[in-house]
Amino acid sequence: MFIKVIKQTETWYYCQYQNLYFSNQLQEAFAAGLLKPGMNVLVDKPKKFANNVEGLKQCVADFRKDLPWVERLDLTNLPAANIISQAEEKASAPAAGELDADDDFQREMFFYRQAQATVLEALPLLNRHSIATKRPEDYFAEMAKSDQHMQKIRKKLISKQMIMERSEKAKKLREQRKFGKKVQIEVIQKRQQEKKAMMSAVKKYQKGMTDKLEFLEGDQKMNKESSQGSKKAVNKKGPSAKRKFKDQKFGFGGKKSGKKWNTKESYNDVSGFRAKIAHGKGGKKGKGGKQNKRPGKSVRKKMKNRS
Repeated sequence: MFIKVIKQTETWYYCQYQNLYFSNQLQEAFAAGLLKPGMNVLVDKPKKFANNVEGLKQCVADFRKDLPWVERLDLTNLPAANIISQAEEKASAPAAGELDADDDFQREMFFYRQAQATVLEALPLLNRHSIATKRPEDYFAEMAKSDQHMQKIRKKLISKQMIMERSEKAKKLREQRKFGKKVQIEVIQKRQQEKKAMMSAVKKYQKGMTDKLEFLEGDQKMNKESSQGSKKAVNKKGPSAKRKFKDQKFGFGGKKSGKKWNTKESYNDVSGFRAKIAHGKGGKKGKGGKQNKRPGKSVRKKMKNRS
């Protein structure tokens, strides 16, 4: 190796010396006026093609060896006949000389049918030489890569899959958080709107602008139906919200209004009539039919100072 480096160095120095020598000669010729325009012209030399036929034949003869077919396993076949086109009476496929090399479909079909012909000829020859053409059921081919290498690949694939799953999970969580935040904002806005509506209803009730107390029901208020164009539910007949609120607060004491109204029977019944009571001559009043009146404010004050 050391000797090779020395030789390369010597060659390099020699080339540099030759370049310097020719450069000096050109400079001297230019100074003497020997170089003139048009003297130096690049001329393309005709390329010489070596067609050594005898040498090529000798090389082919060296390659050829008289070996049995089992050792060579080479076959040269023309493409198989297109049975489908023959059965359907279509035009036969073009031969090798008529094949258009630029047509991808024709070229690939030619290769395909040529492989078919080779298989049809090779299988009987292989069976004749007792060469198995099918893999046995208990055949295990040695892998091109070791188990350790495959384990590394497997671990790497599993790690990539786990990273992708984590990424997808994080993405879903972010979307859920965004959706949850959006829903939360909508709920807060809805509560604020309900609170605002309730406060305005309370103010209207306090000012006497309305006598409805539906805002006190809160969550018991009837929900509106979905916004799919459905009609509102028809409220059932019954007591108003004010009546319900009073019933809830004071209880149910029975009917009060109209209790002292006269009826036909009570109008005709005079058994309970008392003249003294009717004309104010007796009853709850004091002697002489006079009512005990409350003393005035000044009299009460004097009575209080006396005591």
